[in-house]
Amino acid sequence: MAQAMKIAIVDDEQDMRQSISQWLALSGYDTETFASAEDALKKLGPDYPGIVISDIKMPGMDGMQFLKKLMGSDSALPVIMITGHGDVPMAVEAMRVGAFDFLEKPFSPDRMSELAKKATATRRLVMDNRALRRELSDGGQLMKKLIGQSPVMQRLREDILDLGQADGHVLIDGETGTGKTLVAHALHAVGSRAGKKFVLVSCGAFEEDALSKRLFGPMQPEDAQLPAIEEARGGTLVLEDIEALSETLQARLLSVINQQGTPAETRIVAISNLQEAGRTSEDVLRSDLFYRLAALRITVPPLRQRGEDILTLFTRLADQFADEYGCEAPQVTAQEAAQLLQAPWPGNVRQLINVAERAVLQSRRGSGTIASLLMSDHDEMQPVMTTEGKPLKEYVEAFERMLIDNTMRRHKGSIASVMDELCLPRRTLNEKMAKYQLQRSDYL
Repeated sequence: MAQAMKIAIVDDEQDMRQSISQWLALSGYDTETFASAEDALKKLGPDYPGIVISDIKMPGMDGMQFLKKLMGSDSALPVIMITGHGDVPMAVEAMRVGAFDFLEKPFSPDRMSELAKKATATRRLVMDNRALRRELSDGGQLMKKLIGQSPVMQRLREDILDLGQADGHVLIDGETGTGKTLVAHALHAVGSRAGKKFVLVSCGAFEEDALSKRLFGPMQPEDAQLPAIEEARGGTLVLEDIEALSETLQARLLSVINQQGTPAETRIVAISNLQEAGRTSEDVLRSDLFYRLAALRITVPPLRQRGEDILTLFTRLADQFADEYGCEAPQVTAQEAAQLLQAPWPGNVRQLINVAERAVLQSRRGSGTIASLLMSDHDEMQPVMTTEGKPLKEYVEAFERMLIDNTMRRHKGSIASVMDELCLPRRTLNEKMAKYQLQRSDYL
């Protein structure tokens, strides 16, 4: 669930602070008040999770000085300035310095709420983007996103760690929706280039002329970006939909690769998203380029090969969506668990995310089944069963692991509560947790 936005109210007049705070609190905001800019600066750091409403005229440090201090600390912090009658020129100057907007006394409370809504929405977007950038630069966090204990996922994580430390170009392939771009981020984050530039270009999103300029230049004077090859210098350049490159652009890319020394100045990670049956990146790329890019190769496994990871992913996703929508996550029955395990998942993890969200929404309404969601996605999902049968023992163990995992998370690692709900003696629960590699510390 998104973090609640705060509103810091800074005004030397107590009545004004309290009235603004009360009105915004009634509008659902979490407010805190400060009698001076000096007091506020002790609390308002560069990642303050909210916005600031400040008077301009205050004793000691005035609003303009305060604004400049805030902008020096975090230029993306929305600050709404309160001005007296006739102080519009000062308000204009505040906007030039970086204020989000201003309110002229006497102001309408509704106008203040409207500005606060816009400012907090802007701040939330900034904070989400910062969190995403931090996450995408943290190899440990990224590896945690590659959930699963299946052999194919353990091998994928090992490959990422191994190839991340290498310095050659990489080709990532696999079916659509398997998370190839996440793997590219992880490769960059766990390697020696982690602190360097990470530039991603979707080759399929451009016409040829535009793609040529985006990759190699020349850029126009009004363009804010460097060509991707220059922008990523010293870091990693990820080319999604590498198969969309024309023969001409393939030749230019090969020329750039050949001009680089060893180790490569810029590491190229190519992502192939071929979906046509029987075709591969080797079929569509010129052979000399293919072999340069595929010197190191990672194939991301399809979801249907990940066994009980499917249940782990589904329950984690359902919990996240339930938290977001403010409701309980649906309880998966043994039959539904078997259906999830047996579905062919042509859309892979992307499809599983959609099914988990819709299952939560269905559960909130008190209607629908997971089987109906699986069959409504694609004609090829009917019937739900895959052609490859599995021993009953595998389904039973996968459901058992999911049930213990869910119960441990719901009770926050309380062994006694889990024993009571599942009617298991302590020794049996310990043995099953060891068997399924479940650690109590993960739930505390």
